[in-house]
Amino acid sequence: MKQTTVRELRFVSQVVFFGLFLFLLFKTAFRGSFQLAAGEVRLPYPVGVFLEADPLVALANALSTRALYRNLVWSLAILVPTFFLGRFFCGWICPMGSLSHFFGSFKSEKKRGAALIASNRYKRWQTSKYYILVTVLVAALFGSVVAGILDPISLMVRSLGVSLLPAVNYGVGAGLDALYGTGARPLRLLADGVQVLLQGSLASFKQPHFRQAFLLGAVFVLLMGLNLRVTRFWCRALCPLGALLGALSRWAPLGMVKYPDKCDDCRRCLLHCQGGDDPIPGAPWRKAECHLCFNCVGDCPTGGIAFSFFGERSAVVDVPQLQRRKLVTSLAAGVGLVPLLRATPALAGEIDPRLVRPPGALDERHFLERCIRCGACMKVCPNNALHPTLIEGGLEALWTPVLVPRIGYCEPSCVLCSQVCPTGAIWEISQAQKLGRLKPGNGKSAGEAGGDPIKIGTAFYDQGRCLPWSMATECIVCEEWCPTSPKAVYLQTVQVADPKGEVKTVRQPRVDPRLCTGCGACEFACPVRDRPAVYVTSVGETRSKTNQFILQRPPRVRT
Repeated sequence: MKQTTVRELRFVSQVVFFGLFLFLLFKTAFRGSFQLAAGEVRLPYPVGVFLEADPLVALANALSTRALYRNLVWSLAILVPTFFLGRFFCGWICPMGSLSHFFGSFKSEKKRGAALIASNRYKRWQTSKYYILVTVLVAALFGSVVAGILDPISLMVRSLGVSLLPAVNYGVGAGLDALYGTGARPLRLLADGVQVLLQGSLASFKQPHFRQAFLLGAVFVLLMGLNLRVTRFWCRALCPLGALLGALSRWAPLGMVKYPDKCDDCRRCLLHCQGGDDPIPGAPWRKAECHLCFNCVGDCPTGGIAFSFFGERSAVVDVPQLQRRKLVTSLAAGVGLVPLLRATPALAGEIDPRLVRPPGALDERHFLERCIRCGACMKVCPNNALHPTLIEGGLEALWTPVLVPRIGYCEPSCVLCSQVCPTGAIWEISQAQKLGRLKPGNGKSAGEAGGDPIKIGTAFYDQGRCLPWSMATECIVCEEWCPTSPKAVYLQTVQVADPKGEVKTVRQPRVDPRLCTGCGACEFACPVRDRPAVYVTSVGETRSKTNQFILQRPPRVRT
């Protein structure tokens, strides 16, 4: 097969897989009505396929939990070919790599010719990603999946789903509003056409808003901008997944063969080198850095470079050349990272009251052993209720999901967040289990009838701000919005005196903590906008045995 054909196939592969990634990301949403849905709502597409096929996510999850979550077995689809081919995933499939490749093609004129050739030589700083890999894997061994912060697939889903796509949605909406505002019929028809074309992808009926959106977007834009200076800077210097695949590619029988006698030292093989792996004759080929882009083969005018299986290869560096001192430092950083992150009151009893996790989330310690901060649960939440944390749960919990009731509440019949979680940090639950119609099973059965509903927190009233309590003003919005059956918010009729001394009858709301699930609908709907008169905290959550305030009387033993 001609090398130009191979390069064309790689380009097609990049476009197809990047398009598939975007398609699945767009479909990580439910745009219908839960009230009109017949039965439990399930997404029709495997939206987590890229995350579940991520070897770094699988390895970090296995190290932190001492087990492998069932969906992550799909990572073998990437690992097995890597042992035979090398880092094909980076050059042919990875959406982060494809996007970096795209932005890297927009270099300035100053970064052409000799300057570009010089920048594509192997640099010692490219080993930094291996030290990052060692640090995050050692941290995972001690029970913290901070690898998710730097994993490229998690970073892509989080950055696009939580920051950039909502920003594009806002821009599209503003543009359509401007077209409609002109009053010109052709422009209004154009806006209608664009709306139909983009509905369900870049244009959503409801504009999502997320906390930390600017920070996440700024980090992503910075990483893409660095590709304008150095080709695939992220892949060469920072990507821990690329480092893992590069380390595993040492046994791959496919490799580069150089023919020095055919080389005229034009160095065109470096012009479009994606990995910085030194394909030029006279220098050792860095096997772990090669992305199998085959640009060097296509650019060589004399046929001095080829790839073959089990071919004769000299001057090949099979493994990354790491410095012992830096490697020991990376090991020490991984060992010390978890104790430093967990030397915080968050895991010792002083829980932030606003740290309300999604329904089905594991207890906090096990949750942090699994959550990779991918943001899929935030993207799929139909009410825009889940948002990335900052410091609510300590630095270890950075960008993990938390409920923000003032922006959105947890839909009672929705379990989509548990469906899309790729690692089991949010355990997959059914609608019946969430509503208390079914007791959780033991892993072998679906469960038994008559369980308790899953609680993510409890609502409380600030009586100094509640209108019926503090101002003798009738308001029953929270009771009307309460979705539990029977309602957790109930009304008590009392007689109070207004400022003029006249006695009037008002209904004051109260909460039954045994019925409240902490969904946040009451806080979302509270008309006191600056600071709500009813608010939800995490106390009473089902996932914790200690974060409770209602003591259960032990059963009496007959003697």
